[in-house]
Amino acid sequence: MSQLAGRTAENLQKVRQSKPLIHNITNFVVMNYTANVLLACGASPVMAHADNEVEEMVDHARALVLNIGTLTDGWVTTMIKAGRRASELGKPIILDPVGAGATQLRTNAVKAILAQTWVSVIRGNASEILSLAGTQTTAGGVDATNSVSEATEAAAVLARELGTTLAITGESDLVTDGRRSLRIHGGHGLMPYVTGTGCSATALIGAFHAVDKDPLVAAATALAFFGIAGESAGNRSAGPGSFMIHLLDALYTLTPEEVETRCRIEKI
Repeated sequence: MSQLAGRTAENLQKVRQSKPLIHNITNFVVMNYTANVLLACGASPVMAHADNEVEEMVDHARALVLNIGTLTDGWVTTMIKAGRRASELGKPIILDPVGAGATQLRTNAVKAILAQTWVSVIRGNASEILSLAGTQTTAGGVDATNSVSEATEAAAVLARELGTTLAITGESDLVTDGRRSLRIHGGHGLMPYVTGTGCSATALIGAFHAVDKDPLVAAATALAFFGIAGESAGNRSAGPGSFMIHLLDALYTLTPEEVETRCRIEKI
């Protein structure tokens, strides 16, 4: 869709020009890499999770990213505190429900965040989204055991119920708000072999949502850009190690014009 390809390029340019501050309360495993991803695309990351500063940091930020990858009870409380402040200020909240459905702590944490804050985008893999929809999955960890196509119908229903936008990443990505649905093609087979690519996609949605008020379009264009960067990185990489570095380089060097030409978003 040429209009959305143009919007992807436009959003990338806006991120690079305005350098929005993205407040991340995220997991220890991915903090460094997701911060570098945000820097490479042009945004400004801050990783702040101290309970007595998160509200103040939300005041400064243009978007809040919540990621439950290395969760504790205290972090749940802090995430809700930051989320309530962002909700009061009308700032976008992007939630990554890492491992939802694998343990009661994670599942309950997501439910509590959704009940007490206004989350505009939830980005997860198919198994995580299905678990939020109450569907039994075979998830035993944080990796997907279901395909995007298996979660498509449930995602549209869940998006309407929650009044939010769902972004499901996999071999091809799906973004839906229950009324509109988009499929995004791109990426590379090495992406699942690098810790933090899914979390990085969530952080990028935060950056794009900071400059685009439409959560569906913000999520779709961010994932399209990330997928193009993944393709470029994969073509230059011998394996996961070099892919990590080439992905950062691609996020930094891709031009809006090239992104518009290579963007593949379709309405479904």
